[in-house]
Amino acid sequence: MGHAGRLGRVDDRGVLRHAPAALLERSYRFSELRREVGGVSEKMLAQTLQTLERDGFVHRDAKPVIPPRVDYSLTGLGREAAEQVWALARWTECRLDAVRSARETYDERKAHAP
Repeated sequence: MGHAGRLGRVDDRGVLRHAPAALLERSYRFSELRREVGGVSEKMLAQTLQTLERDGFVHRDAKPVIPPRVDYSLTGLGREAAEQVWALARWTECRLDAVRSARETYDERKAHAP
């Protein structure tokens, strides 16, 4: 499976969009990040973070303390990607009315087509 396919499969719940967005602000411990992202299982977040780390977007900093502490932060590549995703999200929000209008026009045309 190609890279894009793997990312798409992992992002079924938008975790790839929300986790890096949260990490743009600061580093997070796993439990903090899970609360910040919301609506995602521990397993899904762990898998996503592992994928993001493997792809070079996230840095995992495991501190040798008791209890164990692991912090996650964006790498330079991850920050760049997160900023691009947020730019696209902002553009999408601004253009949502135009998309809705295009859909309505299309649907009306299809409904009246022979």
